[in-house]
Amino acid sequence: MSFARRNLALLLSAAAAFVAAASSAGPLTVEEIVTLRSVATAEMSPDGERIAYVLRVPRRPYVDDDGPAYRELHVTDLEGRSRGYVIGKVDVRDIEWSADGKKIFYTAKRDDDEHVALYEIPIDGGESRRLYAHDTDIGELELSNDGRKLAFLAADAPPEHWEKLREKGFDAEVYEESALPTGVWILDVARAAERASRGSPAASPEGRDRPGERRRTGAGARGQRSDAEEPPLAIRAELPGSASVVRFSPDGTRYAVALAPTPLIDDFYVNRKITIVETETSRVIGRVEHEGKLGEFVWSPDGTRIAFIGAADPNDPLEGRLYVVSADGGEPRRVDRDYPGHIERLMWLDAETLLYVGARGVFTEIARTRVDEPFEIPPEPEGGPIVRTLHGNAAGRRFALVAETPQHPQEVYVWSEAEGYRRLTRSNPILDERDLAPQEVLRYTARDGLVIEGILVGPMQRQPGRRYPVVIAVHGGPESHFSHGWMSSYTFPAQAMAADGFAFFYPNYRASTGRGVEFSKLDHRDPAGREFDDLVDAKAYLVEIGLADPGRVGISGASYGGYASMWGATALTEHFAAAVAFVGLSDLIAAAGTSDIPHELHQVHWRAWPWDDWQFALERSPIYHAGKTRTPLLILGGDADPRVDPSQSLALYRHIKLRTDTPVRLVRYPGEQHGNRDTAAQLDYALRMQRWMKHYLQGPGGEPPPYELDVHVERLGAAAAAQE
Repeated sequence: MSFARRNLALLLSAAAAFVAAASSAGPLTVEEIVTLRSVATAEMSPDGERIAYVLRVPRRPYVDDDGPAYRELHVTDLEGRSRGYVIGKVDVRDIEWSADGKKIFYTAKRDDDEHVALYEIPIDGGESRRLYAHDTDIGELELSNDGRKLAFLAADAPPEHWEKLREKGFDAEVYEESALPTGVWILDVARAAERASRGSPAASPEGRDRPGERRRTGAGARGQRSDAEEPPLAIRAELPGSASVVRFSPDGTRYAVALAPTPLIDDFYVNRKITIVETETSRVIGRVEHEGKLGEFVWSPDGTRIAFIGAADPNDPLEGRLYVVSADGGEPRRVDRDYPGHIERLMWLDAETLLYVGARGVFTEIARTRVDEPFEIPPEPEGGPIVRTLHGNAAGRRFALVAETPQHPQEVYVWSEAEGYRRLTRSNPILDERDLAPQEVLRYTARDGLVIEGILVGPMQRQPGRRYPVVIAVHGGPESHFSHGWMSSYTFPAQAMAADGFAFFYPNYRASTGRGVEFSKLDHRDPAGREFDDLVDAKAYLVEIGLADPGRVGISGASYGGYASMWGATALTEHFAAAVAFVGLSDLIAAAGTSDIPHELHQVHWRAWPWDDWQFALERSPIYHAGKTRTPLLILGGDADPRVDPSQSLALYRHIKLRTDTPVRLVRYPGEQHGNRDTAAQLDYALRMQRWMKHYLQGPGGEPPPYELDVHVERLGAAAAAQE
């Protein structure tokens, strides 16, 4: 064998090392869970015959340069024949079909792009072409029905003198005040394509149009000047706020846009309003007078109304109610009749009928309602794929879905009322060769009589009469919930640990979504109260049914789930033998002053400020109870987290260290924010979580395991040897 061929063989061997078990049956490993592929979004073609989708492809640990998962563009027909269009080391963001279905528009940062740019690729063969480059990243796309106008979102470019000052060392950040708003830009598609075809500046980062120069009259239109003779290709509307979602009316003469007063995330969560704008002049026509959180919105086919998902009131933790409003704005009318779940997706079937995806308990459902007739609540769902997105061809009555099941992560499905669900993609062939632990829905009664739902995964081969170590997995939010779909992730590697005799239980404690507004408000003015008692009651139930060993129950979660895990290790320490807390809250008083969502926390959960009752806020903080800690606690988080400041993790770590002899460890991930995006950081987290739980729930306990992970050294060594 030649040196080149030998070297190639070794490299291929190293690349496959972390999935070495793929050729034989057995349980999933932690590495395999972290590197499973999943579909992020799916869009049906105008003729309803094909579906474009974005596939998340995690990087290979120890082999690829680290970073977040790649995002590829693929297209499948309705028989599941799929083809990759933009694949490899790419990061495809938003996608949109052309009006005639012959091209796909997508955004990505490729080759020599300075920012995320707009591309197009022919559906029947041919290479991608950069259609338009901008001075900042291009965000969400929205194409008009006639295909002539394409709206996109982009943050305003900073003034030129900012960069010049930074080069001289004047790079101070004025916190929050210097954040730049996101604007709505309307692109002339035909002219952009014509200029791109002749290699003009519109498709060149060296000579691209510069934003910020006024080119046309009208109510505040601002455009990009391409040269002295031609009008700008894209016009920015001068709108009162920062934009996040834009939707054209059917005839393209108007668009609806979600505007927040500022670009700050707190305003995005609780203060967005739908504003109606005239496309040609950027004149504001009206505004929807709705209070509280805002979700999706869609125009009726006749252009007379807008349907949207919103909160029931300003204190509703999550949007999930269905409304209809005039296309001129004004007061909306609520359509759903106390729907006992949360509506998550919607689209019009005709001018009178809406199709929606609802989350009810641990399942989802697709149902229709006529907006001018009494809302009928469908029978409670009892199974089926968990639907995450909905897009389709109303005329064809079939729809593209992104959905998951207990057997696989998110894939592309096609659905119709006549035929039901049909899976089209199979992104992880390895799952066909793996033994998966059983998964089931359980219901238990909390101490005050409230029925709580949860999902149990594992153990792999449960034996009658035997008790097992159990991890109580706590979701964040708390305005969130677990569904009966794919349950394994880097934060909860359930399938891998089930093979080692663990069970994971995922309770939808009070304040979870999926059970209506009243249920989701049961934590108000009671942080760490009855909501976390539900977790102790979950343990009691699992012990009662003979599954859990009462001395070997752990708790883990991220964000609000991290808060629960910190609370479980401190205030509730007698109930949990081990805890792993990720980006969790430890000090509610400090959190009000360091989080980027203080108003959201106050408005939809705490319903009071810490200074309204300092002692109450202190007593509901894990640091207050740190001296009681007897539960070994592993704390992890990113060092750039804007949501839960890294000081929250440090404070609890230091308090436990100073006040007890209980094992505690703090792990920080450089550059990561509220959750790990890079594959290596995700794998590191999963391995540390697995080892901590095995050490204290199955192993010797006592002193913590070594801080270094031997597997990292082994894998790195194998990869290095292969490249020699």
